[in-house]
Amino acid sequence: MILEMKVPSPGESITEVEIATWLVKDGDYVEKDQAIAEVDSDKATLELPAEASGIITLKAEEGDAVAVGQVVCHIDTAAAKPDGATAAPAVEKAPEVKKEEAPKAAPTQETTYATGAPSPAARKILDEKNISPSDIVGTGKGGRITTEDAVNAVPSMGTPTNGSRATERTKLSMLRRKVAERLVAAKNETAMLTTFNEVNMTPINIIRNQYKDEFKAKHNGVSLGYMSFFTKAVTRALQLYPDVNSMMDGDHKVAFDFADISIAVSGPKGLMVPVVRNAELLTFRGVEAEIKRLALRARDGQITVDDMTGGTFTITNGGVFGSMLSTPIINPPQSGILGMHNIIERPIAVNGKVEIHPMMYVALSYDHRIIDGRESVGFLVAVKEALENPMELLMDNNPKKALEL
Repeated sequence: MILEMKVPSPGESITEVEIATWLVKDGDYVEKDQAIAEVDSDKATLELPAEASGIITLKAEEGDAVAVGQVVCHIDTAAAKPDGATAAPAVEKAPEVKKEEAPKAAPTQETTYATGAPSPAARKILDEKNISPSDIVGTGKGGRITTEDAVNAVPSMGTPTNGSRATERTKLSMLRRKVAERLVAAKNETAMLTTFNEVNMTPINIIRNQYKDEFKAKHNGVSLGYMSFFTKAVTRALQLYPDVNSMMDGDHKVAFDFADISIAVSGPKGLMVPVVRNAELLTFRGVEAEIKRLALRARDGQITVDDMTGGTFTITNGGVFGSMLSTPIINPPQSGILGMHNIIERPIAVNGKVEIHPMMYVALSYDHRIIDGRESVGFLVAVKEALENPMELLMDNNPKKALEL
């Protein structure tokens, strides 16, 4: 029996995916539920599992865009499993030499147009530029020097030219193309502004240094990081300035009485933004545990469309990559995003004296169509106040209870 495998729907509103990578080869024997391909949607990269065991015949190439419901492979379920076959992709074997044919000695290769020498037109251009063909890496088939290579060649003028000048052209994944499209749309379709402030991280560091070991031991390896403090500070500020927790929908403003916080995390396919649902109801342990769960799913390629759907506000931490200051781009259709940055010890004035403290710049990008300056600046100041006085504003002066110790 031949089973036609069709592309399942990865999620609502997704009508097309792209074959990113086939994990098996044409003619392989596959087991039911074995991952046979990775497919890119405009929101995530997902694995495509085999629906039955049998010999597979591929009906689409890597890089092909296929509609949801389209047949991408056939599986012959009646085919017997070959002796010694495993579910792992087969190793490609060298072609066998037929008995009646003896291997032929490789002919001596001559320098020809197909093996590296320039075409007559390319040689004429190189001669005019006084450039030797040996100084150019051809990009044509077999390393041939094309006319375009000759046109782009630059005379050495005393500079060594024997370094590699090759270029590579690769198609962006559907996920990366969608991210690019959304970022351009955010710049073009919103009245985006950014306001900045700085945070003295000393109070948070004191709490973390005092309780982080006990916190990790009590909560099964979950660490007490900065993200729980920032998430709690953001949810508090969103309650004080609800316009920041809203979005535009045509001529209407949609406001939310909950805080679904999108957290930007780095995965193997690039930046992903899974959502911590109802973050305003979570404890420090709850926030840290959920962020850890989502980050591991992103790292292992298991993140789903549902994990990244929604979100009313975004937090992104460029500081983990060493960023000192940036202007984050809004994650549409949201109206605000908070950018965290690296922590650097700097001298600041404290009660008329110069002291050195660990400082972080924070940035709030917001859609000025729906959020005014008073709300945006007030929101960021509220975040700063909570981070610089977490004991009172985030822990109700009871850190052990807040950290569930």
